[in-house]
This record gives sequence, structure tokens and C-alpha cells, in this order.
Amino acid sequence: MTQKFYSLFVEHYLEGLLSPLGSVEVSGVITDSERRGIVLFFPKGTIQTERHSLGLLAKVAQSDCSIEVYYEQIGETEVRSCLHKLLSVFSTLNCHASAEGKTLDDNDLPRLWIVVPLASQDLLKGFGAQLELENWTTGIYFLPNVFRIAIVAINQLPVTSETLWLRLLGRGAIQKQAVSEIIALPPSDLVRRNVLEIIYRWRISVMTQTELTRDNQELIMNLTQAYEEARAQAVQEGVQLERRQVVENLLRFRFGSVDEELSRVADSLLQLTPEEFTPLCLQSSREELLARFVSHR
Repeated sequence: MTQKFYSLFVEHYLEGLLSPLGSVEVSGVITDSERRGIVLFFPKGTIQTERHSLGLLAKVAQSDCSIEVYYEQIGETEVRSCLHKLLSVFSTLNCHASAEGKTLDDNDLPRLWIVVPLASQDLLKGFGAQLELENWTTGIYFLPNVFRIAIVAINQLPVTSETLWLRLLGRGAIQKQAVSEIIALPPSDLVRRNVLEIIYRWRISVMTQTELTRDNQELIMNLTQAYEEARAQAVQEGVQLERRQVVENLLRFRFGSVDEELSRVADSLLQLTPEEFTPLCLQSSREELLARFVSHR
């Protein structure tokens, strides 16, 4: 149940982030009857991955790919299942190309990215998965190219802004760390706003569930923290904006307008309570306000 519960978030999340970059099919071609947090992605053009706001996620999505995200650590059976489904996709694509008189090269085939909270060394060694540190960061393991599969071990990704949007798919402390980084982003950040909206919609959809496991509850708690703290931050910013408008209106009433010097006075007055700044605005002269709040700054 946890995987299916988690997959709802994964699908909303990846679809929301990747849709501006291309075509996204949720739980489509390679899922059969399963629900595994899978999306199939086709970029609509060349993605400039350097300094892209999605960081490593944009690099993953720079060519046709499928992304399959697991909530739990996986074993050989799950990787073989992924390989089986991917080979089925290859067969379908090759048949379509053959019908059109075309031949597909290996690089024309989509790559499957298996995203897991952690991957054992035995698993990676068993499938011949290797790092490619010349082009990719730690935590990204590539199976022999003929398989077109890579495994992303979230717990091994470096804690940087480049990996943030993949680390949010992790578990426990890793996800909590990613949440705190998202909250710390400027409110004007478009990806931050998009992700918070995705979390909000997902939270509404899952809160109707009556039987929640401990893992389900932890997931809700981690992601809800991002939404609630951002909302509290927005409320506080709204309060500050409203207080500033009050201060500036008082200064405008007293002096006719608020120029650059009086604007700096307003910055200082905001540190006071309404009971303190109201008489100062109405009773002090311009010179007194500038001498008290500007000249000593």
C-alpha cells in the first residue's frame, strides 16, 4: 500500500516538473497493470541542462526516457522486472520503426532510470552497474549500455542544489533535508511554487485515506512540513507588508509623500510595535525621524 500511496505523489510530482520540458505519460507504456510511480518522458527539444532550475532531474530528462521510482530498497527481482518491461518497449518501438522502413540505433531507444532510496553494492555489482563520474555525479550507476538502464541511489547523491529535486523523492532524513532546502528558497522561485502546489493537491487527495501505515504518515508529515512552513512564511510576509503599508500611510499623511529617506525610516519603524510607531509617525518632525532612525544606521 505504501508504494501505491507514494506513487501518487511521484506521478503528480514528475508530471508537474517535467511537463514544461516535453510530453509526459503517467503510468503509460511500460506499466502493464502495475502502479510503480512511473512516467514516460519525451523532451520537446534540446534541454540546456547546465544551470537548469531542475538541476540533475533536467539532465536525466534530456532525452527520451522512463523514470520508475521505488519507495523501498529493491532487489534483483525488481530490476529484472524493469528490464523485462523495458525490452517489451524496445520491441514495440522497433516494430513501429520497421513498419516505417527505419532502423533504430541503441541511442534512439529510451533509457530507464530506476530511482531508489538506496541500492546495495551486491545489487549493483550483480548487474555490472558502474559510476560514470566523468559526466555524472556519485549515486548514478549505469548498467552496460545495451540494457539502457541506470540506477539512481538517492542516499548517495551529493547534497547540492543540483540534486535537490531528486532528493525530495528520498526517505526519512534525506527527504526532510530536501524539504528544508525547498522552504529556504526565495518565495519567488517558480519551481518552489510549483512543487508546493503539487504537494498541496496531493495532500488533499490522500488525506481521505483512513488506513495509513507509519510510512504513509511519515511521508505526509515530511511533505506537509514544506507546504505548512511555506504557508506560514507567506502569512508572515503578508503581515509585514500590511504593517509597512500602515507605516507608509502614516508618514504620507504627516509629510505628503514617502521619499527614499522616509522609506528607510519606515524600515526601522517596522521593528517597533504599532503602539510605538504610530505616535512617532504623527508627532515627530522629519528631522527628528531622520536623526533617530537614519543618521545612526
